[in-house]
Amino acid sequence: MNPTFDATQRIARISAHLHPSNFQMGESSGLSRENCRAKGGAPGFKVAILGAAGGIGQPLSLLMKMNPLVSVLHLYDVVNTPGVTSDISHMDTGAVVRGFLGQQQLEDALTGMDLVIIPAGVPRKPGMTRDDLFNINAGIVKTLCEGIAKCCPNAIVNLISNPVNSTVPIAAEVFKKAGTFDPKRLLGVTMLDVVRANTFVAEVLGLDPREVDVPVVGGHAGITILPLLSQVKPPCSFTPEEIDYLTARIQNGGTEVVEAKAGAGSATLSMAYAAVKFADACLRALRGDAGVIQCAFISSQVTELPFFASKVRLGRTGVEEIYPLGPLNEYERAGLEKAKKELASSIQKGISFIRK
Repeated sequence: MNPTFDATQRIARISAHLHPSNFQMGESSGLSRENCRAKGGAPGFKVAILGAAGGIGQPLSLLMKMNPLVSVLHLYDVVNTPGVTSDISHMDTGAVVRGFLGQQQLEDALTGMDLVIIPAGVPRKPGMTRDDLFNINAGIVKTLCEGIAKCCPNAIVNLISNPVNSTVPIAAEVFKKAGTFDPKRLLGVTMLDVVRANTFVAEVLGLDPREVDVPVVGGHAGITILPLLSQVKPPCSFTPEEIDYLTARIQNGGTEVVEAKAGAGSATLSMAYAAVKFADACLRALRGDAGVIQCAFISSQVTELPFFASKVRLGRTGVEEIYPLGPLNEYERAGLEKAKKELASSIQKGISFIRK
């Protein structure tokens, strides 16, 4: 074998992955962008992250590169993706990383994806409510979901962009307009509320957070976040003061981080961790693992609202079963009514954004 030719072929493979949109390869090489793989690349799923260069997107991309279920990782953003892609591509894990910059490369980023994770959008700043984010992030989500509808309509979509209570209905309306809406495949990521609940409850109980499971239902903003402390595992009881403290802290966890960062950002690192935890659950379900149960904000009939966060069982087609809320105590029933009133308004705001 000619060593020079072999080295050239290896360089060609690497270059095709780092710069797929700029790289041209002759037919004689026997390689194409579709079948070109880095030597030793792992079998698995194709995942796209939209907003990969942002505060959530960068740690999210890093952690997804470490996931053994990911074979191809597409990183898309409107700025800075070449640098993020180059950096993350040096990690010695199985996933092949490709970067895509600007809306003209959005379709290339999405084609053939199994899972699309969307952290794109502007973050909260001090004094900002989630609704203040709406006008900017709503337009971003609309554009990205139009691309998904065209290029990978059967992908599972994990939507992180805030306000989730409105952006999930926006995504649903975009998919309905395109004729591709499958309610089982569109999931608003509320995992950070569950992660916070597990952590804060574990602190009160003196337990390892990994041993605690707190169902969090409703939505993903303020009083729409309803931790069901009566259903905590392992079973335990709380004083009224502990219930008030835990509920308020879980509902205001995002504000706690925004204020602590004092203008330097919002909850990016814990959000990336939670997003990866949820994405991993989706990938395990796509693989066929049984008993994958998580909370998510989805199209639902658990309440009279068209969207609601509750426990779901994930499978190869997305959401395969939606669980009822179970028995609620008086405190939780009152919280549910408050959550539904606020949630109804946020959902309608998202729907109206597309239908206007």
